[in-house]
Amino acid sequence: MNNQKKVLLVFLASNSGVDGARSIHEQAGKQGPAAWFERSVRNIIKKSQFAIPSLALMILASVDVEGVHQQICDLRFEELPLDKAWDLIAISVQTGTAAQAFSLSDMLREKGFRVALGGAHVTMFPDNCRAHADVLVLGEADEIWPDVLEDLKNDQLQQRYESERFPDLFRSRPVQSTVLQKNRYFTTNIIQTGRGCPFNCDFCNVHILNGNKHRRRRVADIVEEVRRFKSHDNRIFFFVDDSINASPEYAEELFRQLIPLNITWFGQATTMLGAQPGLLKTFARSGCVALLVGIESVEPASRKAHQKNQNRAAELVQNIKNIRDAGISLYGSFIYGLDGDTLDTPAAIIDFSRQTGLDVPGINILRPNPGTRVFERLRAEGRLLFNPDDISTYRYTFGQEMLYQPKNISMPDFIESYSRLTKELFTIRRSLQRGLNAPNAKAAVTFFNLFYTHLYTLSRNDLQQQLPGGNKDRP
Repeated sequence: MNNQKKVLLVFLASNSGVDGARSIHEQAGKQGPAAWFERSVRNIIKKSQFAIPSLALMILASVDVEGVHQQICDLRFEELPLDKAWDLIAISVQTGTAAQAFSLSDMLREKGFRVALGGAHVTMFPDNCRAHADVLVLGEADEIWPDVLEDLKNDQLQQRYESERFPDLFRSRPVQSTVLQKNRYFTTNIIQTGRGCPFNCDFCNVHILNGNKHRRRRVADIVEEVRRFKSHDNRIFFFVDDSINASPEYAEELFRQLIPLNITWFGQATTMLGAQPGLLKTFARSGCVALLVGIESVEPASRKAHQKNQNRAAELVQNIKNIRDAGISLYGSFIYGLDGDTLDTPAAIIDFSRQTGLDVPGINILRPNPGTRVFERLRAEGRLLFNPDDISTYRYTFGQEMLYQPKNISMPDFIESYSRLTKELFTIRRSLQRGLNAPNAKAAVTFFNLFYTHLYTLSRNDLQQQLPGGNKDRP
């Protein structure tokens, strides 16, 4: 066993938003009651609904190669264990955390560690990552990570591994939840039934990274995985697919078979579920208590401009009411600032939220992810507010900075209207009322609303820094 190779799989926490819940202008070493409150909120968040493990690292850690030991390091909860002699440190990189990842990788390499970088950012922008890694892993790594580990064991690591095709998800590859420290997370029961998306929303990169065809796992494999996960962690399950009802026939078969397992679960779906009464009933019977649905916009012009062609606006209201009537709480995700939006849009969002009774009306600002069509279009139109040629300056926040100029609204008017919108929707009283009115998962709905009341306060305060006279703190 002395020759066993040791691999550390690293998950990065973002510096703000749901991982950090801090101002992007926060000063290091800040003291006093306000700083104490911010730290307390961050600690609560780490132990709440948002603290879920990385499925990608769970998948990699479940690859069993004789002579190789793998360990996950979640930097939300622990420091890097650099007192050990790691043969390879692998970091999962998203574009919003690329600058952090590069800084960490550079430091590790200076200390003599070999570093592999993988994930969405590496897949889309390998040239941007080359100088910061010994090994690059491009694409979905299910079928190439075993090759990396075998080459590591045999001291034959290559500089680049790239999948020539999407992996066959019908092939059984058991994922292990026992690789995690269970008490760190709200739940370790993270399940994925398939990958890919048939839609082409211009602000999304799922169809770019995972293809336009929905690839599915075997139902029997998922049922066995749920049974196995439940024996280790009896808490709620999270089905992380972007649209769990994308194939109604497949979803019907899967969740009908899950009914006897007596689990509770939440996931992500399209509002078309409200027009699928048979599947909706099966969801409720199988233990579904809450869903996130991407409404994005109630403005027809915005839906057309960004190719959000599913969930037509005329059907949204009744579909949402049907889902809630089935006993399933709904988080409705909106994007304010799309190209068809005007200063009348916030009032329409408020009216829609009240008419449908949405349990959590999440208000997002358009985030032009590098590599998406909306990024390329905004760059061509000169509307990006960060350097498009240095994508490491792009960072994740919870609506805490404007990354682009809205098409129909001036920046001061947009920030003011966004502030009024979030102040109107998120107060302590309204948060508690939505929790009481939720058809299911009342405690979780209450928490989300209260947490968002705090986050939107951070967002409004930070956005003010981008107005004339504000302290513009771009990296």
